[in-house]
Amino acid sequence: MQIIRQTRAAPPSAVGSAAEQPLSQWKKMSPVSVSTNRDIPGPQEPEEKTYHPSNGLFTDAHVPDFDAYLALYKKSTEEPEEFWADVAQEFYWKKPPSGPMLQYNFDVNKGNIYIKFMEGAKTNICYNVLDRNVHERNLGEKVAYYWEGNSPDHHQNITYNQLLRSVCRCANALKLLGVKKGDRVAIYLPMIPELVYTMLACARIGAVHSIVFAGFSSESLCERIMDAQCNILVTADGVYRGDKLINLKKIASEALERCKERYVPVCCSLLSEEPLFTSSSHPKCKILLYPALKLMTILLFLLCVCVCVCVCVRALQTPWDESCDIWWDDLMDGVSDECEPEWMDSEDPLFILYTSGSTGKPKGVLHTVTGYMLYTSLTFKYVFDYHHDDVYWCTADIGWITGHSYITYGPLANGATSVLFEGVPVYPHVARTHTHTHTHTHTHTHSCLRVLGTVGEPINPEAWLWYYEVVGQQRCLVIDTFWQTETGGHVLTPLPAATPLKPGSATCPFFGVQPAVLNEHGEELEGEAEGYLVFRKPWPGIMRGVYGNQERFESTYFRKFPGFYVTGDGCRRDKDGYYWITGRIDDMLNVSGHLLSTAEVEAALTEHPSVAEAAVVSRPHAVKGECLYCFVTLKDHKEFNRTLMEELKRKGQREKIGPIATPDFIQNAPGLPKTRSGKIMRRVLRQIARNEKDLGDLSTLADPKVVEVLFSQRCEAAA
Repeated sequence: MQIIRQTRAAPPSAVGSAAEQPLSQWKKMSPVSVSTNRDIPGPQEPEEKTYHPSNGLFTDAHVPDFDAYLALYKKSTEEPEEFWADVAQEFYWKKPPSGPMLQYNFDVNKGNIYIKFMEGAKTNICYNVLDRNVHERNLGEKVAYYWEGNSPDHHQNITYNQLLRSVCRCANALKLLGVKKGDRVAIYLPMIPELVYTMLACARIGAVHSIVFAGFSSESLCERIMDAQCNILVTADGVYRGDKLINLKKIASEALERCKERYVPVCCSLLSEEPLFTSSSHPKCKILLYPALKLMTILLFLLCVCVCVCVCVRALQTPWDESCDIWWDDLMDGVSDECEPEWMDSEDPLFILYTSGSTGKPKGVLHTVTGYMLYTSLTFKYVFDYHHDDVYWCTADIGWITGHSYITYGPLANGATSVLFEGVPVYPHVARTHTHTHTHTHTHTHSCLRVLGTVGEPINPEAWLWYYEVVGQQRCLVIDTFWQTETGGHVLTPLPAATPLKPGSATCPFFGVQPAVLNEHGEELEGEAEGYLVFRKPWPGIMRGVYGNQERFESTYFRKFPGFYVTGDGCRRDKDGYYWITGRIDDMLNVSGHLLSTAEVEAALTEHPSVAEAAVVSRPHAVKGECLYCFVTLKDHKEFNRTLMEELKRKGQREKIGPIATPDFIQNAPGLPKTRSGKIMRRVLRQIARNEKDLGDLSTLADPKVVEVLFSQRCEAAA
């Protein structure tokens, strides 16, 4: 992620490299006491360097220093009613709340888990992110999105006025098809403007959108449609990703065939006067298609799960069913560009977004209107220190929570100008990213950059420093955030002008977030410690449940440690109160009774000058229970040999962490299996380490061929 600042550049005398100082030169940094030492054997790490903002770069920051952060944090935790009431003043309310600002139960022993925020209030999130900006803030002619297509020849500037009109037309089209408040709409689209139009149209009329990343397989799409009981599918006939044509229509059709096989719903003609639904579980279907921006991309709407048909374009051969298809343009012809919003209760559902579960069955994470709106707006404003004349670019896909929160809802709630990018960073050339930066800031250097962000896998210190030194030119701070689909927004994060940074650390909690570190017995650890990362109380943006499965919601997040939300991640809190994410608890390694974090072992491996990247998983061991199986990707022109393996075992692990962390297996990995969002699929690595060939669904992998290569290069001793 990047924020590009167009004006208010620091004077030449003030633009220098960020200071590097021991944290001891700063005042106490965190509302956490410190006392104990780490239990991991081996030498203690030296005091980390910290990095501070360049002079003059954040002269008008929303949170100007750490004292200001501490004051706001204290108010958010000690006076939460007043804190969030102040935030709510920025938004439009059809009806104010009638009860307490926040009500909740995190203890399964005391009854059902629930979270309620501003109960009784009525509002509409689409109204607040569009109408409010156009009519109250006079931002109608401001650019909401610079859309950049996969091809550099395809681009469009979309103002807030244009966005509002397009969303209203889409909302009216949905209503013509019978979509109403509470209906679920599945969206399976590439990164084109119609994706934003459709999700906001759903929010406007009270429908619940369920966006499925347009790289998932037909089985994954089917599973999500069926679980959410979607009434409509919005998809495209195809999309170019780089120079590769993806036939989304074919995938969608296969998904719907699977749906028909499982539930056998009855299909009806678009012009049928029969009731739209025969029952809640067997609705009938209707379809709508339209061409998008003359980009050889065609969208369709499909009511329910029985048919998926799309219009043929020059790039694709697609079937057509007159009984179920209708062009989008035909339906939109004459549709009004004004649509009264549906006023929603504060805790009405906004969207369902599926995230992976340890059992392999995705969980439908449910977010609601008001809490999500306030939290994404506030985190966007403070974490990126957004100001009116900034141009912001989040390179994620809207199919993930990052895109929901920090491409759509958070930026629009702040009246921001964003870059919406359909393509890949290296197509048609490796400088594509830099080209966009220069195009939208009218500069030809990185001097326009102000804030750099990173999310996904915990970033190791070496990568952090490269990002800071090469991309940020030792001037832009790297905002390394921790959060989840379930949290709705950032929960551990630095603030650009306020928080001295340590490479690799997510630093401190955001406002209203109260983290804790527990041991295996659920005992809270004070001061410097390592264990389970949990949260004591909810914040407005936290998930409200797993769609249709309260039992799974409670067992996944609350049953292990009653009274806490359990993230599923391990963490280390250092002597300064900074939090370091050590990886998923599922990825923790139990070697001879010693609990090791994958992140720590990986960090030690990447300190070797020949190693570019590393991933560590467990493998069963007859004596130790589990042992370490390491995958290492080498830098260019480096050779993988026995000498290197011995150096990695000896210097990288025994000396850095301790003898218990010595790997049993180190495998050369030309590449690692990653999703398109950059997350390493450790499940796949564990199966490779154990020589388990049944890998399940690999459709989300950016490059499935990597798996074949890794299997072919498995360590012989691990056979």
